[in-house]
Amino acid sequence: MKVSSRGEVDPFIVMDVMEAAARAESQGRRIIHMEVGQPGTPAPAAARKALARAMEESPLGYTLGLGLPALRARIAALYRDWYGVDLNPERVVVTPGSSGGFTLAFTSLFDVGARVGIGAPGYPSYKAILKALGLEPVMIRTETQHRLQPVPGDLPQDLDGLLVASPANPSGTMLDRDALAALIGAAHARGAAFISDEIYHGIEYERKAVTALEITDETYVINSFSKYFSMTGWRVGWMVVPEDHIRRVERLVQNLFICAPHASQVAALAALDCGDELQANMEVYRKNRTLMLEGLPKAGFTRIAPPDGAFYVYADVSDLTTDSRAFAAEILEKAGVAVTPGLDFDPERGAGTLRFSYARSTSDIEEGLSRLARFMASR
Repeated sequence: MKVSSRGEVDPFIVMDVMEAAARAESQGRRIIHMEVGQPGTPAPAAARKALARAMEESPLGYTLGLGLPALRARIAALYRDWYGVDLNPERVVVTPGSSGGFTLAFTSLFDVGARVGIGAPGYPSYKAILKALGLEPVMIRTETQHRLQPVPGDLPQDLDGLLVASPANPSGTMLDRDALAALIGAAHARGAAFISDEIYHGIEYERKAVTALEITDETYVINSFSKYFSMTGWRVGWMVVPEDHIRRVERLVQNLFICAPHASQVAALAALDCGDELQANMEVYRKNRTLMLEGLPKAGFTRIAPPDGAFYVYADVSDLTTDSRAFAAEILEKAGVAVTPGLDFDPERGAGTLRFSYARSTSDIEEGLSRLARFMASR
């Protein structure tokens, strides 16, 4: 059967690591999961209760393409509460996860062949989705002196779009207001659309993340309930678009997805009012971050930078290996700790990096660090 070249995208290596870890667990081994960027906590209790009630009271059929009006209004209120931004709820699009948001944004903004800049290291699915849509990912090499974030001088002139994440995956680093504004200005000067990935907002440690909406309305902002709200498997997120883009995005939603899952939207609406439980999760991340920043160097992973947000530590291990995928497999086999090879995030330099996630329970992080220390001592 003839196939499309759209399917010829790189594998998402962390998913391969998860599969290898699952095989080890099926053989009776206890694996400590530091590979996947997934909270170890469930959706907030009130969210789960709200869905249970809705399942008894409603058939949970299709919603409006752009999402439940109450959810869109509550998301708009979040921007007022978190950032002091007065946001028209009509600009909010509820999406099937941030992945659905990226697909919608790229489809709305770019024609086939458009060049879209993304930082390296960066979330690997950006590149895969762009390629699958017939767009050209332009990898922008970031540097440690800029905390692995792009700066205006890094940008080529011939860009149709620029996608930036703050806090970033895999580094956890953030852009301050001036740095974000400079990138937005540089993109607009090139006639390029600006997309801000803000999926890790809410998971910050020493300062609040800046939303692109504080700087301009001429941007697409993508977020999700997956990370801060601990709802990865529910597949519900949102996107904020300029007012003159609402109808074009609505047409795409209607045809590509119909709507985000109604059940997940019900739970998401309730999750937005679960601040105490979500902040309790944050205290776990704070403690885990401290443990990682102390424990990784003691284990021998010394070339790391403290993350500003998210729940990752990105480590330069080029002094330890030239093959991060083989090194991660060795760590899994001998230490029983699953970690992600940097090749997922940076094809050029990722053979010398690893990403460690600390999104799970504190007891798991303590056990994982202990295993890593024993492994490195005997290596």
